[in-house]
Amino acid sequence: MNNEYKPALLIVDFQEDFCPPNGALAVAEGRSIAPIINDLLRLPFVQKIATKDFHPPDHVSFASNHPEPHNKPFKSFVTIPNPNNIDETQISRLWPVHCVQGTPGAELIPELDISRVHMVIEKGQDARVEMYSAFEAPFRNPVVKEASTGLAQSLRNAGVTDVFVVGLAMDYCVRSTAIDAVAEGFKTYVIIEATKAVDPSEEGWGKTVKELESAGVSLVDLAGEELGKVRLAEDV
Repeated sequence: MNNEYKPALLIVDFQEDFCPPNGALAVAEGRSIAPIINDLLRLPFVQKIATKDFHPPDHVSFASNHPEPHNKPFKSFVTIPNPNNIDETQISRLWPVHCVQGTPGAELIPELDISRVHMVIEKGQDARVEMYSAFEAPFRNPVVKEASTGLAQSLRNAGVTDVFVVGLAMDYCVRSTAIDAVAEGFKTYVIIEATKAVDPSEEGWGKTVKELESAGVSLVDLAGEELGKVRLAEDV
């Protein structure tokens, strides 16, 4: 493979709790993209990394961990302060309990060909912060180092230049992961056919596409030249 071109594949949160039919936070048709992702795993990416939401039971994103009446899953919001700077805050939607460490819902779905995955990154382990991105919690002043996954350094250690992001969900964790990948200096793509959104409408998927493009993320398809370049690369 060209030493100046080293692409990586990030498979975001392809877990039981995000997939039908029984996921606590199931994304419609989320399971249907497994064959596409498995095909991508056969390509010569220098790093193939799967991420997992991996929450403790007392995680701040769980509606059940907040007092009534402002604890309705999907409908209620909470203001979360940076644990290291109370003046920096994030407004976050509250969710049903999901992807709790040690539970079946936190497992990667069995359809995923895990034998081709080089590394699994567990995120969202700090109960104090919401963490959609596979890189960092959303705070930057300062970064919450306790929540960092070390993903950026893992990619740099492998010499990665380009990052292709797939998985669940387009309008939350895929979006945040892709935007952070750009911020970390990687040329970044989201593969359209290999992700699904919580909200597939213009308010969800459509808005996310615009946000990604504005941040410098390229939206690509399976037949596009970007993946063609990966296919043509020498196997590693």
